[in-house]
Parts: sequence; structure tokens; C-alpha cells
Amino acid sequence: MMPMPRPDKQRDLLDGALRVFARDGYTRASIEAIAEEAGVSTRTIYNHFGDKASLFRAVIIDSAQRAARHEIEIVRRHLSRIVDLEEDLVAFGLAWATSDPQTASDFELVRQVRADAAHIPADTIDAWQHAGPLAVRVEIASHLRRLARNGVLRIGPGKNAELLAAHQLVALTAGVADRPGPPYPRRALERIVRSGVRVFLAGYRATPDGEAAKGTP
Repeated sequence: MMPMPRPDKQRDLLDGALRVFARDGYTRASIEAIAEEAGVSTRTIYNHFGDKASLFRAVIIDSAQRAARHEIEIVRRHLSRIVDLEEDLVAFGLAWATSDPQTASDFELVRQVRADAAHIPADTIDAWQHAGPLAVRVEIASHLRRLARNGVLRIGPGKNAELLAAHQLVALTAGVADRPGPPYPRRALERIVRSGVRVFLAGYRATPDGEAAKGTP
């Protein structure tokens, strides 16, 4: 195992590499640019990571874990206690879709990963998925399952059913904001998120007799 730099130097290196990968993408980023951005020598990078692929793997997992902590905090804040189902889901979607400067580079890196996916080792993408997106979907799924147990939502049996519901909720709300260019104006974003929540509830809200709304997956 290669020796790791001291914690503060490692943090500078990972953060600098994140900025470069988020800006240039995996294929275009160079070790020289990363070294300059991080304030380290190229020798330091090669000594501790070996090559660009290994550095990228370390960066993307670190970034995914940080973004996941941020997103899970949003999930717990908005979905732990539901009072008005539609309004609370809209508030969740808006919070999720609103960019946060603290995680802007993390989410820009996600866009670069999608663009460069064909050139990134499959096991690196799998590691990123498990460290970030999947961990968050599992958290959302647990809250949706609780709402189903309480008779508020109707979700079929099995972990895949609740994960599918979690994916659909995100795609219908925050997913609309995941696009290049300037963010939507707040009023337009709220209209889009509210529409997405209503589509989600049309499929998953439990009816008074305990059955799902017509068309539930």
C-alpha cells in the first residue's frame, strides 16, 4: 500500500484534484494541472496515488461521501416528520434541487463523470455509486417505507420497490434541476417540483380504503 500524505496535505490534494476534475473532466485533466491547483508536486501525487486513475477513484469516492452526507441531512430534515404530505415533499424537492455552494464542485464532478463514463473504469463508477447515490437512495427509501407502513403511501413488497419509489421521487423533483446552464428561477422551480410531487403521489399515495392510487408501479 502506498503511503498517504499527512491529513492536511491529503485534504489539499483531494480538494485540488476535485476542482480540476470537476472543471476539466477525467480525460482532459492532467496531473500537472492537479499538482498546481493543489499546491503539491507531481512527484507527491505519483508517490501516493501511482497514476491518474487511482487519484480519480480516491477523489470521486471522497466527493460522493461528502455529497451523500449533505443530501442525507436534507432527507432526514424533510422526511423524518411528515405533517402535510404534498407540501412536505415539495419542500424536500426544493431543498434538494437548490444548489449549495459547499457542494457545487461535487455535483459538477457528477456531470463530468456522466460525460466521461466510457473512459472511467467500471469498478470506479460502481464504488462511486455505492458511496454516494445509492447510499442516499437507501436513506430516502427507508422514509418512504415508513410512510407506507403508516398507511400514507402504498409501496409494493421488496427492497427494490422502495428504491424504485425513491428514485422516482428524486427524478420527478430535484432531477429536473440537474441540467447545464443557470438554475431555474425560484418560482419556476417550485412549479416544476410541485408538478413532480403530484405525479409521484398520483402513483403512490394510498387511497382511503388503503389501496394505492390507480397506476401505482
